[in-house]
Amino acid sequence: MTTVIQASGLSRHYPGDGSPVRAVDDVRLVIERGEAVSVMGPSGCGRSTLLHLLGGLERPSAGELTLDGRRVDGLSEAAWARLRRRSVGFVFQAFHLIDELSAVENVELPALLVGTPPQAARRRAMELLERLDVADRAAHLPARLSGGQSQRVALARALVNEPLLVLTDEPTGNLDSHATGELLKILAGLREAHQTLLLVTHDPRVAAIADRLLSMRDGAIVDDTRLDGGLSRQAALAQIAGWDA
Repeated sequence: MTTVIQASGLSRHYPGDGSPVRAVDDVRLVIERGEAVSVMGPSGCGRSTLLHLLGGLERPSAGELTLDGRRVDGLSEAAWARLRRRSVGFVFQAFHLIDELSAVENVELPALLVGTPPQAARRRAMELLERLDVADRAAHLPARLSGGQSQRVALARALVNEPLLVLTDEPTGNLDSHATGELLKILAGLREAHQTLLLVTHDPRVAAIADRLLSMRDGAIVDDTRLDGGLSRQAALAQIAGWDA
C-alpha cells in the first residue's frame, strides 16, 4: 500500500503557567492510501490539534510529517495553502461555507483556485451535489440550507479537487439525528470507495465507519485498534463510548 500520511515524533506545545501545554506529544502515525481512521478521546486530548497539524493549519513544535512521501512540516504558509487546495479536503463541525456564495459556488471555488476552467469546475460541483442529494439546493445561499444540507455542501467542497486525504472534525456535531444518519451513510460510502479519511469525532457511530480507531489521551495516541467488524469492533467502541467528549 502507499503511505499517505506519516508522522514521527509530531508534537505541538503551547506556553503555559510554569510548563508548556502538550496538546500533541510525540505522535507516531502512518495512514495508508484508502484507509479510514477515526480519532477519539476525552475533551482536551489533542484530537483537533492533531488534525490541524496533519492538514497544515498549525505548525508542529517538533517532529516530522510527510504527505504522499513529501516532507511537509517545514513548508511555508503559502506552500501549505497550495498543497491543501489540491491534496487535502476539510469538513468541520461549523461548515465554514461562504455566506455570499450559493451552494454550487461554494463547492466549485476550490477547483477554480487551482486553475480548473470554470465550466469544468461547475460541472464537477454539480456532479458532487447530485451525488450527495443536494443538487436541488445548488442556487441557494447557506442561510437557506438546513444543517444537514450545509454539511453535505461542505463535504462536496472538500471532495471537488479529488483530494488525496479528507480530514473531518466532528462532522456530525451540529446535526440532528436524521441528518447525522444521512451523513453517516455518505461517509461509509466514501470509505467503501477507498477515499483516505481521518475522522476526528466523539460519536461512536462515526468512529464505527473506520478501518482503525486511534484513542488519544493527554496529547498522545494510547491505542491503535483495527476495526475488523463483529465483536472486535463493538468491544473497541464500547471501550471509549463512555468517555466525556
